[in-house]
Parts: sequence; C-alpha cells; structure tokens
Amino acid sequence: MEQISPQTLFTGQQVIWLPECGSTNTEARELLGQNRATEGCTVITNSQTAGRGQRGNQWEAAPGENLTLSVVWRPVFLPAAAQFQLNLAVALGVHDWAAGLLGPDPALRLKWPNDLFYQDQKLGGILIENTLSGAQIHFSIVGIGLNINQTGFGVPTATSLGLLTGRAYALGPLATRLLEHLERRYLQLRAGQYQALRADYLRVLYRHDGEWHAFEVAGQPLQGRIADVTETGQLVLELSNGQHRQFGLQEIKHVLPNAVKL
Repeated sequence: MEQISPQTLFTGQQVIWLPECGSTNTEARELLGQNRATEGCTVITNSQTAGRGQRGNQWEAAPGENLTLSVVWRPVFLPAAAQFQLNLAVALGVHDWAAGLLGPDPALRLKWPNDLFYQDQKLGGILIENTLSGAQIHFSIVGIGLNINQTGFGVPTATSLGLLTGRAYALGPLATRLLEHLERRYLQLRAGQYQALRADYLRVLYRHDGEWHAFEVAGQPLQGRIADVTETGQLVLELSNGQHRQFGLQEIKHVLPNAVKL
C-alpha cells in the first residue's frame, strides 16, 4: 500500500502497517497496552484473518483488495453514557468518505447502528470497542472494514466500491481520504455538536423513510417503521398498533430482500 499522509491534526499521523494480522483492533489494543499508540494511531493491514463484526460475527475480506484498519482515539471528553455519540461521528465520517466517491446518491445509507449500505447491500462495517475509566471513556478503538476492489462475496448482501463503479482503486489514497473524513467528524463531536451529528445521521439512516419494513425479533417476524434512534443508540420502531418500541442491537435484526439472515 502506498504511503498514507492524511491532512489531519492527529488521526493517521502514526501509522502501523502490517502485511497480515488477525485483527487490527486486537493489534491496536496491544499497542495501547505497551503505551506505543499515540492519539489517532492507525493500524492498517493488507490481510486480516480474524476480523470481527457486530453481534460477534466474523468480518471477511479478500487480502489486498479492501480497506481494513483501526484508529485509536482518546475521547476522554465523552461521558460513558454518551458512547453512541462516537458511533454517530464515526459512521458519518465513513458515509462522508463514500459520498465523496459515489456522489450524493440516495441509495448510500447507514444501516443502524453503523453499517455502510448501498441499496440493500453492505459496503462496509464498523466495530467500536471502548474502554471506560469511571464515568468517562478512557480510549476507543475504531475498527473499519470497507469493500473496495473485491468482486466475489459468499453472500448476496455484500457489494464493493469496484462493483458499484466498475473501477479499480488504489487503497492508499482511499485510506488517506477516509482518515481525513473521520477526523472532521471526531472534531465535530469533540466540539459538542451532538444534535448536528444526530440530525445528519437520521437524514441518511437506512429505511428511515416512513415505509413499513420487515424485522425479526426473538426469531419472530415484525413489521415496523423506523421512527427514531435514541441518544443511547436504541432503534425506535412504530408498530402497526401505533405504539413505539425501543430495541437494542442484540434484540432486533433487519430482514433484507433475497438474503440470508444477518
């Protein structure tokens, strides 16, 4: 991968390049434990063999064809109770990056809580692991996987930038641009602009369109309309009886068209 030199204050100013590793999040955590990771330290690999996703799922990416990286931040300004605000900032940074490549395409969305989707297919995922110190966040490891040049996937619910545009991409410039977008949103978070972040997130939220959609709760089908996302990150659905109900990540799943369950 080409040298990464983002125009940032701190994000990506320290880059740890690994040809192969199990998980960039795990490597970042080890660097923190050794006191070797500065604010914004970025661990990036060509091949991640044991990447992790949400709900304990494995994140699979073909070696050398995608972006797999982790960023270390120290959001000590953020109360533990406001952890989801960091999720908003990161997800929006990733969406900003994709919109810069694909344009203001209405098919480009963020699926709750933080997957990057194009129409009904996954373009990327995020896994944020926070370590708390009392009532504050001590440090955060932000793992990001983005499908770039890969053209074959084991499930029909995945796509890539290359499949969408018919182009092949150099990964270095894309990583550089991504780190710049991430830091802009992080600085917005640090400035306390919570409401602006939340408004931007809801504006690009997948299926936040007033329509009825299929979900699964405890193995049972459920029809609902996405009404909101709470400040703590719970998805709010309007049900057919007019009631509103909140769900956590482990409680509800989107049912995607022509797809295996996610």
